[in-house]
Amino acid sequence: MKLEKLSYFNGNITIDADVCNGKPTIRGQRITVQTILEFLSAGESQEEILRQYPTLTKEDIQTCLAFATQLMGQRYSLQKIA
Repeated sequence: MKLEKLSYFNGNITIDADVCNGKPTIRGQRITVQTILEFLSAGESQEEILRQYPTLTKEDIQTCLAFATQLMGQRYSLQKIA
């Protein structure tokens, strides 16, 4: 069964089972949203991230933050595993 490709934020965030093990990426590139969020949480500046990933834009970084914010707005339920 072939999984469909998903996109969010006008195609700026894509999820494809064949790219980066299905993790959300930026415009189908092999740069994950998680990678950008990890850089930001470690205190890296947007300018430094853009220097290391010249194919990205400031809008890409902002989209990563918006995507993470949207995910955190979802309802979650926790189950105790025996």
